[in-house]
Amino acid sequence: MSRVKRGVTARRRHKKIIALTAGHKGQRHRLFRRANESLIHAMEYSTRDRYDRKGQFRRLWITRINAAVRPHGLSYSQFIHGLSKAGITLDRKVMADLAVRDEAAFGSLASAAKAALA
Repeated sequence: MSRVKRGVTARRRHKKIIALTAGHKGQRHRLFRRANESLIHAMEYSTRDRYDRKGQFRRLWITRINAAVRPHGLSYSQFIHGLSKAGITLDRKVMADLAVRDEAAFGSLASAAKAALA
């Protein structure tokens, strides 16, 4: 069995890790061990936060809808309940967009929800 020297392979692997940690501070982008550790954590955070972003957007949409239905004399929960009673199925993203861009259309949704509650 011949001896395998790993200089080229190791250098390539190290350079790849160092390149991926280019924006990190201090030793985290210069030294291989620190960079590797930093990269592992960064990848975990990016994976976790991709899923968390969806919840953040949902919270934003709910806040916008709530702010838009208050002048119509409804709370967010009453509005959603009224829409479900009226048989109107729109997702929160679309409703929040309507609340920001088209107040007349959103007002008709609010009045439909109010009528379904009465």
